Amino acid sequence: MDKLSSLCFLILSIVTVLVVSRLWFPIFVNLPPEDMNDEKQSFEKHISLMSKAPHHPLDPLTVQEINKVRDILSSYEPFSNSFPTIHSLALEEPDKSLVLSWEFGDPLPPRRAAVVGILHEQVHVLSIDLELHRVIRHTANPTRGYPMITIEELLSAFDVALANSNVQKSILARGVKLKDVKFLSPSPGWFGKEEEGRRFAKLQFYTLQGTSNYYMRPIEGLTVTVDLNKQEVIKIADTGKGIPIPRSANTDYIYNGEKEPPEIKQINPISIEQPKGPSFTVENGHIVKWGRWEFHIKPDQRAGMVISRVMVRDSETGELRNVMYKGFPSELYVPYMDFDEHWYFKTYMDAGEYGLGLLSTSLVPLNDCPRNSYYMDGVFVDGNGKPYVQENIICVFERYAGDISWRHTDTLLPNAKSGEARQKVTLVARMTSTLGNYDYIIDWEFQTDGLIRVEVGLSGMLMIKATPKEYTENKDNEGFEPLVSENAIGVVHDHYITFYLDMDVDGVNNSFVNIDLVKEEQVNKSPKSSPRKSIYKPYKKVAKMEDEAKIILSLVDPSEFHVVNPTKLSRLGNPSGYKIVPTATAASLLDLDDPPQIRSAFTNNQIWVTPYNKNEQWAGGFLAYQSRGDDTLATWSQRNRPIENRDIVLWYTLGFHHVPCQEDFPVMPIVSSSFDLKPVNFFDRNPILRAAPAFVDDLPVCNVRSSLNF
Repeated sequence: MDKLSSLCFLILSIVTVLVVSRLWFPIFVNLPPEDMNDEKQSFEKHISLMSKAPHHPLDPLTVQEINKVRDILSSYEPFSNSFPTIHSLALEEPDKSLVLSWEFGDPLPPRRAAVVGILHEQVHVLSIDLELHRVIRHTANPTRGYPMITIEELLSAFDVALANSNVQKSILARGVKLKDVKFLSPSPGWFGKEEEGRRFAKLQFYTLQGTSNYYMRPIEGLTVTVDLNKQEVIKIADTGKGIPIPRSANTDYIYNGEKEPPEIKQINPISIEQPKGPSFTVENGHIVKWGRWEFHIKPDQRAGMVISRVMVRDSETGELRNVMYKGFPSELYVPYMDFDEHWYFKTYMDAGEYGLGLLSTSLVPLNDCPRNSYYMDGVFVDGNGKPYVQENIICVFERYAGDISWRHTDTLLPNAKSGEARQKVTLVARMTSTLGNYDYIIDWEFQTDGLIRVEVGLSGMLMIKATPKEYTENKDNEGFEPLVSENAIGVVHDHYITFYLDMDVDGVNNSFVNIDLVKEEQVNKSPKSSPRKSIYKPYKKVAKMEDEAKIILSLVDPSEFHVVNPTKLSRLGNPSGYKIVPTATAASLLDLDDPPQIRSAFTNNQIWVTPYNKNEQWAGGFLAYQSRGDDTLATWSQRNRPIENRDIVLWYTLGFHHVPCQEDFPVMPIVSSSFDLKPVNFFDRNPILRAAPAFVDDLPVCNVRSSLNF
């Protein structure tokens, strides 16, 4: 047996033993309780979380710190007799200047917690200094609207609704047993003064009978409104008694060893092997280093995943240079397109109303994330302010899908060889959130050429509307409601994800530059002039005020959009910069004065630029639940503040129009889109020019034939 075959045989033997023993699985929550080995690993993992200490100014609050916050609140006079319901408890990040000046080895800036709670129907916003052990700021009802709803409140609202005798009669009359009822609480939005002064939830119902995919079996035309403070039913809308529940046939999606038709051959398993292990490291749980990249990553209950202090090493000098201070999905807006009484209000703002992190889900090894992934837990709080661990909600991994980073073959040179090419290997940080029926997959992908790609994937279940028996799809040129199965409409809707991007390209003070591509026609042609009639040229325009940086994308009026540092010039005199490169996106078709669009006016433009303000991070407003749209990115930007050569924030909205089809039933294949943050005159030349090519001998080729050929 030669050395290569011996190595392959050894690797395959080890993998076989590990698969049999199941010790190769990363720890995740949905393991059967009888698996004592994995339970022991999980326990040890959580013991380390319980004793974990912060190492970086942006590290999230630890379990001990959260418990300390709860102790401080319990002895704080306004809450000493009655503890508030906690809707948000997270790190209050230090001032940006303190974080930028901090270096490893320095003492951490003062650790503070930002708390949002509700007591006696008032919203309380507090800042707590953990070193001083006291509340240092307390504001009541700072803006109109309410904080994220808690899981405990939703479950209590369901119990209240299902205990109502009229609701029970309506459900039973449809042939549904109460034990089979599931619920969804669509965002109530805001639709006028009659809804003010009362915090409520709207509940709609589904049946589990005959399937685990209850989203495909709605109890149509039944909506129950529950007062969240008083815990009582305040309205029952029941207009769908004659609408049948869609059938359960072919709705299940859980894999039970089903086989494809004999004509379709299953794809063989595939995996990326890394014999030397991953090339990235994660230091102190939050600092990721890979190739020339370095950044901080953390889970967040509202934003999901936050990427901070992004730096890249210069390809010529090795200097670590700033690219972005902080980036995250600020809001996720999903309006449904139906005037019906039970549908018009469904205009979700998922980050501000429910929390992308709070509804994050444990990632499934080998399916959500490949082998050799690093998994990160989140520490969040329940409505009582007690910490709990949400396991494996972020993964970090290297990806290679056979893509090319750069290549060239010059056939005109003498003795030309096969050419030069480099493989594209990237680093991905991933998180998923399950927001009711929908799953969102958000990737931050770092490439060796200095590019950052942010991708959003949509999957999960459609929101189904049951139809009367006589319904048939309208097939003419009039607007139609798409049937996706018998008696089931997939309601048309949109998705808009607005990203907060605090760019710090080579420093804090940046400018936003429009590079307009303008057609020029040749006039006064001389005999020696070109036969061409038209070309286009780029024209630069620096945005001095916010109004000049409100961008609606147009294919027929194209531009590039650069964030540059006007004081950091390349050897050729070009300002160092990064540009945002949109891909497929969508713009809202709603009237600007439609109540949902007033609340989500941050989607009126695809690009905004604002001066940095620590208190302006949530595009839909600080308190988004039942908000009116008077504390959003659109309202802040009406001040038209100066943005040239200042600390600025770039906002980008990625949009999807979704007209459902049969292939989206009973579970949707992934639909995705992305945008790039691409270096432009940031490096003096191609930063991966000196990257080594891959060679056949770099990796062993392991398969059954080679390992048994001895």
